[in-house]
Amino acid sequence: MRAKAFMNPYLAGFLLGLVLLNTIYITGRGLGASGGTKSMVAATVKAVAPEHYANTRYYQEAEAEHPGSPLKNWLFFEIIGVFIGAFASGVISDRVALKLEKGKGVTNTVRIIASITGGLLFGFGSQLGRGCTSGSALSGMAVMSFGGIITMLAIFGSAYMLAYFFRKLWINK
Repeated sequence: MRAKAFMNPYLAGFLLGLVLLNTIYITGRGLGASGGTKSMVAATVKAVAPEHYANTRYYQEAEAEHPGSPLKNWLFFEIIGVFIGAFASGVISDRVALKLEKGKGVTNTVRIIASITGGLLFGFGSQLGRGCTSGSALSGMAVMSFGGIITMLAIFGSAYMLAYFFRKLWINK
């Protein structure tokens, strides 16, 4: 596999800003994946455990925010589009490969468990913080929301503070 240069980060940021601007213009709200995920989880719980669904305030609030099927929520299709777009980008840039990046001395099992744990914690945090990185931080900052600015500072601040302790999971030095 031949590595190609990454896109200029300033150009990528500008293009992301245009996508966000169009999303706000078309839908009246910004980007965000946690709302789509919440709709899918709520629909799954409703189908599998309807009594638990009916007696849990969290699911009732989720239903009020996004009534009906997750297929009626555009955020569901945004998530699918992200997967398709990421795969297409990988194909175009010749970066599609199955590999597990990890540091020396780190087993595949440890790296996978750390990745899944980090993803679950970030997803849980997105619900506590009322939105994910794209929804709360990126879209929030785009409209100069104080909460969006605080969210972005918290995300990057905690990442910088904790990266030292977890760097051996992915750095080969």
